[in-house]
Amino acid sequence: MKFVHLNLLALALACAVPTVASAQWQWVDSAGKRVFSDQSPPPDIPEKSILQRPSAANPRVNSSQGNPAAPEATGTAPAPAIAGSGARPSGVDKELEEKTKKAEEAEKAKRAAELQKVAQAKAENCNRARQSKATFDSGIRVARLNAQGEREIIDDKGRAEEQQRLQTVIASDCK
Repeated sequence: MKFVHLNLLALALACAVPTVASAQWQWVDSAGKRVFSDQSPPPDIPEKSILQRPSAANPRVNSSQGNPAAPEATGTAPAPAIAGSGARPSGVDKELEEKTKKAEEAEKAKRAAELQKVAQAKAENCNRARQSKATFDSGIRVARLNAQGEREIIDDKGRAEEQQRLQTVIASDCK
């Protein structure tokens, strides 16, 4: 009785092998040899050289190319989404876009604050230079402190140099 069960088991296994073998690719490579594989043939093998495909695999999919569901890998275009079908993209992209927008806005605000600070400093320099130039142009005597802390009156040559320097500051900051 055990012998009969073993024969039936062997017969069942023998019948199952062709179904497993049918889930394989078979093609003739460039050297003319038959190749059997559970993966699709490389892209350089022409369609006419493919002898057998798995029953569920109509398009050529090479697992070494990455995602077999990608349209580039299968050679098929993705099906267009039907309006109102309820298929919506995940919220991850929206969240990422929002974070990116917030980061860009923060960067713009930071740049605007820096530009405003620079503009304010230029305006202040402009006002000081104009006041100083007006003082030098008035002809009154102007004194400075030297390195020893003593007060010195600026002579005509120093006065002309300072007026030229102030004019340069006005030209650059008072635009």
